[in-house]
Amino acid sequence: MKELLYLKDDQIKEFIQLLFYAYRETFGDTREVLAKKYFGPAHLRALNLIESNPGINLGELIFKLKVTKQSLNRVLRDLIKSKMIKQIQDESDTRKKNLFLDKEGKVFFEVVYNTQKKRIFNALKNSSSDSVIKFKKVLKKIIDGK
Repeated sequence: MKELLYLKDDQIKEFIQLLFYAYRETFGDTREVLAKKYFGPAHLRALNLIESNPGINLGELIFKLKVTKQSLNRVLRDLIKSKMIKQIQDESDTRKKNLFLDKEGKVFFEVVYNTQKKRIFNALKNSSSDSVIKFKKVLKKIIDGK
């Protein structure tokens, strides 16, 4: 633990590279599945957020993805046209549209998830429970900026 108190730039750079490679490999596993629908990483990010936040509205989705409305519109059009997601008008505010995975979207998301799950499951299974818990805590701190 003492060595963590003296993190050097090289060690931090190595950690950043490892995060990049882990991201690349995990999302690279889905490349073939996405390509069959002519989808890319942006489609997958939107599907992930809609799946984990059923009923999310467009403004919330833009905020969570940190993208512009213009860049998200193309992705949403593709997903709606492919019957992956559906928009339902908000009951309390008719100006808002809430986004949900459609039946086909749920099936497609499950295929994508199972593709990614293999790599993550194997990595977690082959790690100690202590390192998994600590790794999760570190990832949350990276996300929260702490």
